Amino acid sequence: MRVLNITLFLAFIGSLGAYALTDRDLSQRNFEAFPDMAHAVAYDTYAPNPNFPDGKTLQLPEPGTIARDSVPLHYEGTPSDAVRAGEELTNRYSMDNARARERGAFVYTNYCQFCHGAAGKGDGPVSKRGMPLPASLATADNPVKMKDGQMFHVLTFGWRNMPAQAGQLSQEDRWKVILHVRTLQQQAAAEKQQ
Repeated sequence: MRVLNITLFLAFIGSLGAYALTDRDLSQRNFEAFPDMAHAVAYDTYAPNPNFPDGKTLQLPEPGTIARDSVPLHYEGTPSDAVRAGEELTNRYSMDNARARERGAFVYTNYCQFCHGAAGKGDGPVSKRGMPLPASLATADNPVKMKDGQMFHVLTFGWRNMPAQAGQLSQEDRWKVILHVRTLQQQAAAEKQQ
């Protein structure tokens, strides 16, 4: 082992000496063994591309692929699937997660408060401008008794006058908004008992 280390050290010193003795023109480029790797042809997103059978640069994802951080939902926007979602889906965040609740409050303020109001009582400013009154998330029987999975389904697909929020809110944010709605419901229940 010691002989091998000494041999490798001497080879290293010899290679340094050989490098120092070479007369190199530093203004010239080094030799490129595979120039295609360093200078690949770049295609614009919507430019024609002869490398693909359809001649397009922008390609559709392979069938069955799932976007990163996305969980497929095997539900449709029907009342029966909303009930099924209530039975099958559970919130991945607990009420003990202060950070998730904080994010839920932020998202609620930006996306939900305009219709449902700051306290979730259905008294947001949009309802005072001619829109139908939304349900009180804090005190109405249906939202209070609704399971988290069903509420997630409503946020995802919409329900009656409420539009679907899947295009605006990620799945994570929808779950976190539900935490904030549960917080509003707890606050309303505490107010009612006083």
